[in-house]
Amino acid sequence: MHDYEALVSIIREMGGVVVAYSGGADSTLVSKAAADALGERAVCVLIDSCLMPRSDIDEAVALAGELGFNLVRINADALAIPKFADNEPDRCYHCKKALFSEVIRIAQERGLPQVVDGSNADDTSDFRPGARATRELGVRSPLRELGFTKARVREISRELGLSTWDRPAYACLASRVPYGTRLTRQILGQVEAAEAILREMGFRQCRVRHHGDVARIELLPEDMDAMLAPDARNLALHRLRAVGYTHIALDLEGYRTGSLNEGIGNRE
Repeated sequence: MHDYEALVSIIREMGGVVVAYSGGADSTLVSKAAADALGERAVCVLIDSCLMPRSDIDEAVALAGELGFNLVRINADALAIPKFADNEPDRCYHCKKALFSEVIRIAQERGLPQVVDGSNADDTSDFRPGARATRELGVRSPLRELGFTKARVREISRELGLSTWDRPAYACLASRVPYGTRLTRQILGQVEAAEAILREMGFRQCRVRHHGDVARIELLPEDMDAMLAPDARNLALHRLRAVGYTHIALDLEGYRTGSLNEGIGNRE
């Protein structure tokens, strides 16, 4: 557990932290380390917005209770953030700048000197304009500072008995919508409903990319045969059409993070 002790140590040195918490593997590990390092001087902030499925928010709140985190839950209207709903490639920058500014305000009100997030060492491999916003705001990323990859985060979490150790990777619902398509509650809700259907069918790691009336499904390659079985295929067609999609396509390349960035390259 040397790596976990290093994580606890680097957070303890901060003297007091607010953790941007989502209930995923990364932020849960950081929150656990913060609680162990600083006790009441560690606060977790969960941002409740239309960018996160209701089920994930409920699970994050329940998990925080189980682990004894000092949780603050705030509501945010992400679509009201200037330039965010325009959904240009720098969308995430504007969102992170606004939301983390609110997290920083909470830290200042409570006399806690540092805001931290759950970014890990793998997060530098994709186009992430949101990382520029957190750098500008002085947010620290202890997992990345220690060189922890996603795989290492999962290993440590499993050793600690955290239920999030094998939780599927998650990104906000806006990441399912191609740049230039204006973001609306209807579109985000449609994506949320479509992905919930796939999870109910047993596909834990999945994405539904929204292309107007086309749903482009990304699954792990080993799950594709299960989707193409007649009963599953017909069920997916029926249920995804019921939430508003006319055409349903299975992406033969399979699930991968940041697939909607493939046409713009790495700009960070």
